[in-house]
Amino acid sequence: MTKDNHRQQFPALANKAYFNYGGQGPLPEPALDAIYQAYKRVQLGGPFSGEVGAWVVQEAMLTRRAIASELAVPPETIALTEDVTVGCNIALWGIDWKAGDHLLLSDCEHPGIVASVMELQRRFNIEVSICPLAATLNEGDPVAVIVDNLRPNTRLLVISHILWNTGQVLPLAEIVKVCHEPPLTPPWQGGGQEDLSLIQGGGQEQLPAKNYKVRVLVDAAQSVGVLPLNLIESGVDFYAFTGHKWWCGPEGLGGLYVSAEALADLHPVFIGWRGIGPGTNGKRFGWKPGSQRYEIATSAYPLYAGLREAIALQHEWGTIEERYAEICRLSKYLWERLSELPDVECLRKSAPEAGLVSFRLTNGMPHNKLVNLLEKQGIMVRTILNPDCVRACVHYFTTEAEIDKLVGAIAIAKFSFE
Repeated sequence: MTKDNHRQQFPALANKAYFNYGGQGPLPEPALDAIYQAYKRVQLGGPFSGEVGAWVVQEAMLTRRAIASELAVPPETIALTEDVTVGCNIALWGIDWKAGDHLLLSDCEHPGIVASVMELQRRFNIEVSICPLAATLNEGDPVAVIVDNLRPNTRLLVISHILWNTGQVLPLAEIVKVCHEPPLTPPWQGGGQEDLSLIQGGGQEQLPAKNYKVRVLVDAAQSVGVLPLNLIESGVDFYAFTGHKWWCGPEGLGGLYVSAEALADLHPVFIGWRGIGPGTNGKRFGWKPGSQRYEIATSAYPLYAGLREAIALQHEWGTIEERYAEICRLSKYLWERLSELPDVECLRKSAPEAGLVSFRLTNGMPHNKLVNLLEKQGIMVRTILNPDCVRACVHYFTTEAEIDKLVGAIAIAKFSFE
């Protein structure tokens, strides 16, 4: 399928240059139609009936299979959720935390995840520290930084596969390996950590050597639908994702991968009928097998068909490897064009590894003013607060003409400021 024909299936692309895929992808016509037809089927069958109930079970199974195929994992490892944040919260709150346990967080995580971690700290009196991964964007080794910040009492590392603010792609398999196979007496070296304001320090040097794996929770908001993935090979424990960004599916539907090994240690926190096993005489007992135990109750089931159609449409254009290569080609083109502008500084000093391109203005123009000026011209980008910058995202069906339009508009925006 040609790119022009492919783009015609996305109504949102008809009258704008869209660069906000990292926030929300445009929904294609086949997905819109599938959602409508699914809602209609529910109503014709009777919203609460045996027929529709069986259909819901089938739809959920098909959707888990479609997602699992994209992530190279068994379907039973996938829990259907509403979004990334819900998936992360299932993993964060399902661990049996003890006072004094340590959680390591990167300095590039989304505020919603940071807030959840701070509440965990308050409620369970755990230790939380932040490792400086932002500084490794252009130089340095993120794996080494993480190793230096692990402690003997570290239970969980929370990172993103692709950092949402700078677009840096972290070497996930290498990071998981050092967390799962640490030295026999892993040192906590102290220093260099930026502690959260609620952290209570002291006593770490007296802790015994760690004799268990550090679990790894990944915020995959920017990686699913972009990177070729094999979560089994990566060894990751928890991988939370959404369908409404790079998959261009409907908002309100995402998922959580839980590895078979990590499943035994992660307890359901949000509990409902979809996650518990059948009983007798109206009683319920036990959890569903696999990650389905983390699902809760009634959802917008017609969205399932919409996400499957959105994923299938991407396969019509090319394989995930081909799509990722095109994303990298286009992001490099955007990065090169932006680097030519005298008043623009790209955060990365080399071509991006994915579709997120972050840059700052050096002429004093506020970034939100630039974003507002561009939107009035039908060009959609966004601001990032930390670091203070503008973020533009390219997908595999972005065109060079769109990029040229964006760069041209930025080049003349300084006259509006002056």
